[in-house]
Amino acid sequence: MATNAADIFPSIDAYLKLCATKFETIPQSRKLALDELSNYIQQKLTKKQPVQLTFICTHNSRRSHFGQIWAQTAAAYYGVSAITCYSGGTEVTAFNSNAVNTLRLNGFVITTTDNSSNPHYQVQYSNQHAAIDAFSKKYTDAPNPNKDYAAVLTCSHADETCPIVFGAEARLKIMYEDPKISDGTPQQEAVYKERSQQIATEMLYVFSSIKQ
Repeated sequence: MATNAADIFPSIDAYLKLCATKFETIPQSRKLALDELSNYIQQKLTKKQPVQLTFICTHNSRRSHFGQIWAQTAAAYYGVSAITCYSGGTEVTAFNSNAVNTLRLNGFVITTTDNSSNPHYQVQYSNQHAAIDAFSKKYTDAPNPNKDYAAVLTCSHADETCPIVFGAEARLKIMYEDPKISDGTPQQEAVYKERSQQIATEMLYVFSSIKQ
């Protein structure tokens, strides 16, 4: 059951309702990986423990931000509390502008007053929830947790370079193709939209079965 639509910006609420109709398009092999994440979340909540999820890709620029932002939004959509989502990389770059623009098209209100090479973006999906402070960082950097969290590896390179994720009590692999491959091509906008929708749909699937 989704939370009150008033809690989520209407454009995002409508987008998520559409994504929630696409669960049957998720391959069974991916559902097994997603179910691992659902089970981790459920076990923590059953024990009345806060849930911390850190989404990790190499540069913390695209997929890991999509994962963090859509997971946090999906939790709010289904009214699942005590969830805090983070993201990080093995290197620091910047939250990619194509990914930022895609999320704006999805309905997020994203602002920044930072002109640095790695700006902080305030990402809002609701007026009733705190904005997400999105910027590129290593997974070990603040404000990311250093213990009692699940590391969600979203790319094979990060999986290979992080055989051990320090402080993580669970290490889960949910891989996505990098939309970077489309940068500068006529397919760029479509590819980013596709990846964003895939991650939104899969994070909704993860939280759809959670009971509190």
